[in-house]
Amino acid sequence: MTGKVTVIGLGAGDLEQLPVGIYRLLQQEKHIYMRTKEHPVIKELESEGLTYVSYDDVYESYDAFEEVYEHISNDLIDKASIEEVVYAVPGHPLVAERTVQLLLQKGKERGIPVKIKGGQSFLDPIFGALKIDPIEGFQLLDGTDLKRSEIELTGHVLIAQVYDQFVASEVKLTLMEHVPDDYLVYIVTAAGSSEEKIQPVKLYELDREMSLNNLTTIYVPPVADETILYHQFDSFRRIIATLRGPNGCPWDQKQTHESLKRYLLEESYELLDAIDRQDDDNMIEELGDVLLQVLLHAQIGEDEGMFSIDDVIRSVSEKMVRRHPHVFGEVSVNDADEVLKNWDEIKKEEKGEEPSSLLASVPGAMPSLMKAHGYQKQAAKVGFDWSEVEPMWEKVQEELAEFQEEVQHADKEKMSDEFGDILFALVNIARFYKIDSEAALAKTNTKFLNRFQYIEEKVRASEKPFESFSLEELDEFWEDAKKTGL
Repeated sequence: MTGKVTVIGLGAGDLEQLPVGIYRLLQQEKHIYMRTKEHPVIKELESEGLTYVSYDDVYESYDAFEEVYEHISNDLIDKASIEEVVYAVPGHPLVAERTVQLLLQKGKERGIPVKIKGGQSFLDPIFGALKIDPIEGFQLLDGTDLKRSEIELTGHVLIAQVYDQFVASEVKLTLMEHVPDDYLVYIVTAAGSSEEKIQPVKLYELDREMSLNNLTTIYVPPVADETILYHQFDSFRRIIATLRGPNGCPWDQKQTHESLKRYLLEESYELLDAIDRQDDDNMIEELGDVLLQVLLHAQIGEDEGMFSIDDVIRSVSEKMVRRHPHVFGEVSVNDADEVLKNWDEIKKEEKGEEPSSLLASVPGAMPSLMKAHGYQKQAAKVGFDWSEVEPMWEKVQEELAEFQEEVQHADKEKMSDEFGDILFALVNIARFYKIDSEAALAKTNTKFLNRFQYIEEKVRASEKPFESFSLEELDEFWEDAKKTGL
């Protein structure tokens, strides 16, 4: 014999607010199960002789709420396979009740009917208690599974399922990533009942000696101070749109993709400098400046009706998923080299037609050392490369000899050509040893800068002009700088 599950809502308040049909069903049925007995209606029904089984003790058996809900739904479906059962939940069965969604899913899978009967949702009493109009925009979020990316603080935010201080603590920490620690929130308990209570608290106090239970909802009022939301991407996007808009900044308004090229390059180099100095605070600033350039280009594209930042993000998101099948698909890899091999193969498939040259994929605007590395890397893919380093060193020696020969002839143009050949050959050796030539030279430049500035400090301290020091004396300062670790 196959039974069924009838799910009923106990409403949000007292017995007087319970629908007559639900009240009669509870009086008539024998196999009644409650997700929790902590509800104002239950005490009154108990006084009238109601008997039931509660799942409150199940919460103590698991570490995660999802495990609790799985247990409850599985147990009810098992019972319904042999008899008819009634399952009662606070509020309305289809509002913030994970167990009901699991029951509907499992019932369908096992061919067991799950019937939903009403009950007042807690939302109407909360709107009334807080005197807010939902048409202004609101979110209902689950406190046991709150994600910072889901929170929209420009509207009313209701966070349900804040059962205890542990959940309240997690909610507090998540909200603190968006709003100040002293932001005013409201703890709403048993809205619509005789036990209704609304308590304003500063966010940092949310989990401190507060009365929390399964009838508790946290209300976060809309953020009126837009500076609080400056950390959010949409806020930054609006700022850039305003700067480019009719009442914006004349300088930003007249910029084009072409005019901004130099700034993107400058900001990128400033970021690289901050990275080399391991200066986290400066990295924050410089990453922001690079992001500013990205948003400006995207806003120009949107103003011209060509593309927007949404297109940019969608494109790179699709590419990252597509080119990482070992993460988002079923492909298996053993190491990073296989990842790069797959990446190149997928990239080749995306491009479709074969390029006119293997070297066409290397951007022409790259710095010369990086471009040399890129050309050599592409050529190596089809075998145009030495497998050992010895011939590479021989090539360097050969280019050095040719350069020295041109020096003897004092031919500046040919000297420049041969010197370029030396650098190109040295890049090949760097590539063999997996050294980034551009980064290596940048590091040496920084080293020279630091050591020469050390010399300048020593000269200034002497109160003598630079010209009064011999090269040998300056070199001593240089060696001292090396000893200090510069």
